[in-house]
Amino acid sequence: MLIDHRDNSAEFPEIMRRVLTPEEIPAEVLQISQEWQKKRSFEPADHRAALAAIFREVLAVQESDWDASRTLRSILARYPKDGKGFYAKSDLVAGFRFLIEEGELEPHSALLDRIRMKPVRTSSGVAPVTVLTAPAGCPGKCIFCPDDWRMPKSYIFDEPGAQRAERDGFDPFKQTYGRIEAFESIGHDASKVELLILGGTWGAYSQDYREWFVRRCYDAMNAFGNSGWVPSSSLEDAKQENVLSAHRNVGLVVETRPDWITPDEIKQMRRLGVTKVQIGVQSLEDHVLELNKRGHSVDEVKHALGLLRTAGFKIHLHWMPNLYGATLDSDRDSFRRFFDDESIRPDELKIYPCSLIAGTELYDEWLAGNYHPYTEQELVGLLADVKPFVPPYTRINRLFRDIPAHHIEAGVKTSNLREVVHRELARRGKSCHCIRCREVRRKQIREDSLRLSVSTYTTDLTVEHFLQFVSVDGGENGPREDLARLPLAGFLRLSLPKTATAGSRAFLDEIQGAAMIREVHVYGPALAIGRSETGAAQHAGVGTRLLREARRLSRAAGFERISVIAATGTQAYYAARGFELGNLYMTGST
Repeated sequence: MLIDHRDNSAEFPEIMRRVLTPEEIPAEVLQISQEWQKKRSFEPADHRAALAAIFREVLAVQESDWDASRTLRSILARYPKDGKGFYAKSDLVAGFRFLIEEGELEPHSALLDRIRMKPVRTSSGVAPVTVLTAPAGCPGKCIFCPDDWRMPKSYIFDEPGAQRAERDGFDPFKQTYGRIEAFESIGHDASKVELLILGGTWGAYSQDYREWFVRRCYDAMNAFGNSGWVPSSSLEDAKQENVLSAHRNVGLVVETRPDWITPDEIKQMRRLGVTKVQIGVQSLEDHVLELNKRGHSVDEVKHALGLLRTAGFKIHLHWMPNLYGATLDSDRDSFRRFFDDESIRPDELKIYPCSLIAGTELYDEWLAGNYHPYTEQELVGLLADVKPFVPPYTRINRLFRDIPAHHIEAGVKTSNLREVVHRELARRGKSCHCIRCREVRRKQIREDSLRLSVSTYTTDLTVEHFLQFVSVDGGENGPREDLARLPLAGFLRLSLPKTATAGSRAFLDEIQGAAMIREVHVYGPALAIGRSETGAAQHAGVGTRLLREARRLSRAAGFERISVIAATGTQAYYAARGFELGNLYMTGST
């Protein structure tokens, strides 16, 4: 039986402050921001000769001799900035662009690759832009959750993303614009933006606030680099402008709780343009959920996921090992249920080992001797035990949360936990074959090396086909099970409902009787819209070939129509491939 635990009176009040004034932002936050801006102030014209010399030396190094961590630094040491320090990578990127504009440098993509910062950020094919909603409490009462009055519930003021949000007064426009600017200043293309709106329970904010927040995020994408931009008058106007904007939203993510997923919420999220939902599941054991005062049951998790999946959303779950009442054995069993239980089977998973934070109820239980954090050896062993069981259709996004170590009172504080776990897997002769571990990222691929693999699995309400193009060595196809574990160039999630009115299909007339494409993702470095690059998966026709195969599979299963949950910035792409825009989805023939 499903029980509605939501307290309507808990909806965040509209009188909450949407944006902080400069006077309300802590002085130390503004000071840090001003110092950072001062460091970033740079005029390339004043360093023309040194920059040109640096670039000549960078280009002169053979690929076989280039060491990303050492070679550039040794070159920069020979050309000190202002005679006393190193040029920042943002300085180099600014100089690169300046010299090209001046006609003094050819636009070498290899040069940009070598000088830009953190190339891994956009190597999954999109620029992830994370923004936070304003502090407004939370309807949940979880005993492990920090409650910093300066932040949305569960966030701490000195987490990196939280610091940026507070600096910008939680203004959605400033946060979005600033992140795009930051990406482009260090040489990344940010024309394809995956917008992640974090801050706790999305549905608990008022509808008016949510629409305003999303509209202003769209406004920022539309405004960046557009000197003639004017603010939108409505959400629909902002979305329409973004369809062909230079910086398009190709995915919109919100986070919420399973007990806040309702038919009305499903429709509202689609109207905003949401394509992926992060759900805090935390445990698949009812007694653990109850001990930690989560306020929902496992059955409610299953119900929520059924509604989301049949509405086409990508499903991104959070799991917290080491909760109060859990054990190493129960956590192993709980993890297996994510994939053994047909009602769960997530597309993506964040593993957030429970961190012990002062001021929480869990901290009091620890002081009383009732709670014991795992040691690093125990946690690494647990994660190395479960990671090889992740199916190839799931992506493990995180293994640890970015909580600054000084806030963790006891237990694991290791920031590079993924690296430690992978070393343990290698020691055991094991490996993980999740999506993240197989992405081609920055590797060059040959189109003739691509092979199609289709993995089919069932959920309680759908039959799911995970179509993927993998890169093989040579021309042999190999066994199907081996193909599913090879380097991944791109994939498509095709969802076929078992009945016409399964889950959300009962109240979404637009997609009744249609197959559903829940996601198309092509990997490799994010490239500008309309730009191609030899050997880049994003422009090897992978997406079009995946769509063709999805239509064939849908037709063979008896579906005459196929819908796609399209973000605003992908609508033009799908329209060019035979899909027509409806109310909440785009639909075409199979």
